[in-house]
Amino acid sequence: MKTYLPQESKTQNIDAKNQVLGRLATKIAVILRGKDKPEFAPHKIVGDKVIVTNADDIRVTGNKLDNKIYYRHTGYIGGLKQISLKDQLAKDSTEVIKKAVYGMLPSNRLRSELMKRLTVYPGDVVKEDK
Repeated sequence: MKTYLPQESKTQNIDAKNQVLGRLATKIAVILRGKDKPEFAPHKIVGDKVIVTNADDIRVTGNKLDNKIYYRHTGYIGGLKQISLKDQLAKDSTEVIKKAVYGMLPSNRLRSELMKRLTVYPGDVVKEDK
């Protein structure tokens, strides 16, 4: 049995310009989990951090722009809210990518930690962390 030595994670930049939403989210989820690395372990965070730019310029195939609806509930009676993908892209395009990636990650204790390693920017400018 070999001893596991954790390595420092790298940061991968992904340009979302003209990329299909689902395929992009799949690629991001694989990188976040670390399934592209030989030292992958399902119970550890071995993946890289991901920075996505140009979230405003993603593509959606088929009729999803009009037919896909995101639902949420306020917690009050009759508080079911809905918004179409087209309206959500106009309001905040970063949430669309985050929700797609969130749905592709396994629903276990690591999901929230993996989502913290994802940063999405609507435009081309990346702010430097200090």
